[in-house]
Formats: sequence, C-alpha cells, structure tokens
Amino acid sequence: MDEPISPQQRRTRHWRRRALVGCGVLLTVVAVYVVARVGSGAPLVRTDGLWIDTVKEGDISRELHGVGELVPDDDAARWASADVAGRVERKLLESGATVKAGTVLIELADPDVEQAAVAANLGLEQAQSAYTSLQASLDAELLALRSAAAAVESERAQAVLQARVDATLAKKGLLAEVTAEQSTVRADALTERARLERNRVIALEESQKTRLVAQQSEVKNHQTVADLKHRDLAALTVRAGIDGVLQDVVVEVGQRVTRGTNLARVIDPSRLKARLRVPEAQTTDLQRGLTASIDTHNGLVPGRISRIAPSAQNGTVTVDITLDAALPTGARVDMTVDGTIHLERLSGIRHVGRPASGSGAGDVTLFKVSPDGARAERIAVRLAPASANQVQILDGELAAGDRVVLSDTSAWPDQHVVRLK
Repeated sequence: MDEPISPQQRRTRHWRRRALVGCGVLLTVVAVYVVARVGSGAPLVRTDGLWIDTVKEGDISRELHGVGELVPDDDAARWASADVAGRVERKLLESGATVKAGTVLIELADPDVEQAAVAANLGLEQAQSAYTSLQASLDAELLALRSAAAAVESERAQAVLQARVDATLAKKGLLAEVTAEQSTVRADALTERARLERNRVIALEESQKTRLVAQQSEVKNHQTVADLKHRDLAALTVRAGIDGVLQDVVVEVGQRVTRGTNLARVIDPSRLKARLRVPEAQTTDLQRGLTASIDTHNGLVPGRISRIAPSAQNGTVTVDITLDAALPTGARVDMTVDGTIHLERLSGIRHVGRPASGSGAGDVTLFKVSPDGARAERIAVRLAPASANQVQILDGELAAGDRVVLSDTSAWPDQHVVRLK
C-alpha cells in the first residue's frame, strides 16, 4: 500500500517542477539571444556590389578561352628585300597602299651595278662580233677550198675522158701506146688528187663546226654574265611580288642597304588566320582539328586548330586557328581577337559561373546565399573547368537553383556568415 504524501512534500515537488521549467525557459531565451547577437555581429554587405550567380543543371560545352590577333597565312605575306646593295633613291608608296605583284615600291641606285651592266653588254657585243668574224673567215676559207676541189675535179674528168680516147686510138694504131699510157697515168693522178681535195673540204667543215662551237660557247658565257648584270640592274627596282596591301616600309630615302636587307612587307588581307595564346595549365586536351570560334568584335568566324606550338612562352601556348569562313568587313592584320576552342560536350552536370578569385578548379570555398537572400554562408565545394566562363560542380552542398557569390571574397577571410543588404 502506497504511503500518503504530506502537503509539505507536495508543495516542495511543485516548486521544484516550476524551477526546472523556469531554468529551461531561461536557457532557451539565452540561446536565442546569443544566436541573435552572433547573427547581428556578422558583417553587412551590399548586394549591388556583388556578383551572384544561380547554379544550373544541364548540358554544356567544355571550352577553352584565349586571346590573340589576326596574322597572315604562312604563304600570304612576303618581305620585299634588296637583291643587290644600293642606296634608297625613292619610296613610291606608303603603308596601307593596295599593290599588285608588279607594283614598284622602292627604287635603289648603285653606280657600280649600272657600270657592270654596261661592261657586260660590251663584252657580249665583242664576243658576238668575234663569232661573226670567225664564221665569215671560215666560210671564205671553205669556199676557196671547195673551189679548188671543183677545179681539180674538172681536170680529173677531162683527164679520164682523154685517157679513154687515147686508149681507143692506140688500139686502132692511130696513137702510140706510150701516149695512151701517159693519159691513163695523168687521169689516175688527178682522181687521187680530187679525192684528197674532197677530204680536205670535209675536214675543214668539221673543223669549222668545232671552232664555231667554241666561239659560240664564249658568246653564251658573256650572255650569261650580261643577264646576271641586267638582273642586278633590274633588282634596283623593288617590286611587291604578290597582290595585297603594303603593310610597312622599313627604310628611308638616302639609306644605304646591303644585299638581303628587308625593305617592305606585303600581305594578302584575304588570307588571314587567328593566332591565340591560351594558358599552359589548360592545354591538356588540345589537339589539331578541334573546332573554334573567333570573335573579331564585329562578328564570329568558325575555324579549327591547325597548329599547336611545341613549347610554352610566358605561361601561354600559341595555337593557330585556320578560319573556315570569310572575315567580316574591317578585319585586318594584327587586330586583337578573342577565341573559344570547343573541347567536348558535357551532359547533365551542375554548373555555375567561374569565380572571380582562384583558378576555378579543385577544392574551394564559396558563399551560398540563403533562400530569403538575407545572409550568405561559407561552404566547401569541388570545381572543375567546364568552359571559358563556367565551372562544373563536382562535389558540395549546391543544387540547381541555389545562388552563390562569385565575387572576390578574399576580404572576408575569417567570416563564415555575412549579412546581405
């Protein structure tokens, strides 16, 4: 049987219960107060000075961004150089002029080159005169020899005919045998002499060919020298070499230049390519043939990678983009362009804008904005580059629709929560 509780014990228990409830309420009030004080102690930041972006989920193209300029194709630019030494006499055109391949750009002067051309002409004329004289002399000698051979041939024919007549008369007893034999001997002698004369004519003809060939070779030598000297003389007139635009003239009137000195540069403005510089840390997936878009600030031009530099310079890698369409009006050499290289297509990923601070890759901290927009709390996330201005969210408490601060928050190094206004 339970022991009855006295009124004094009942009052004691009642006051104890009220004391415990009072302590709980007090602790709750203190906790709310502390939280309120901590929240109110967080720094206040104006949102109109922040870059806040919304997390999205879906497909995105992974891209690589670079800056650069338009440059001529490898065979679309030409330096007009000095093929001979000389002094700049005249500059006929200035930079920006439209030229044809035969357009004269610069005139040089050099008395030595001009004198050498004149001397070469004189040497050629002398060699040609010597050839003509030798040919006339040999022709006269050959004509005289042929005339002598013809005379001997005539005598031989007469002697042969006389020998036949004398032999006939001797058989009939009308002429002495000795006389007939003498006629035969004379005919045989003249026949041999005629043969020798014919051989002399043939030998002289062969000798004439050899001597003429030797003299003709001398003429050719002088002709070659004259051609070279005239080429040097023509080289004093510097021409464009290709159709295009005169980009620059790098010499002044009166300046002395040596052989091989570059004088002016001509380019074909219709045959340009983009040369981009991309950060070396982002070139892992670069390869020839990847498509790209070139922004000339007056339109977008599609293209593809045609060359990747084998080495990096100043933290960047040079990439050449061959353009697949015509450039917009106003595009010109050395004009600054922006380029976007398309690496791959990513499907069904969470992505957000690239943070202003850091590389946008690896483990970083961002400030996530509360649903009511009153505060932002620091959270840890893992990012990976996705495009020129987007990053992929690999890990972290961010879902599609969440808002994050992408501005530089390095001024809040010790803050876990900031208030937004």
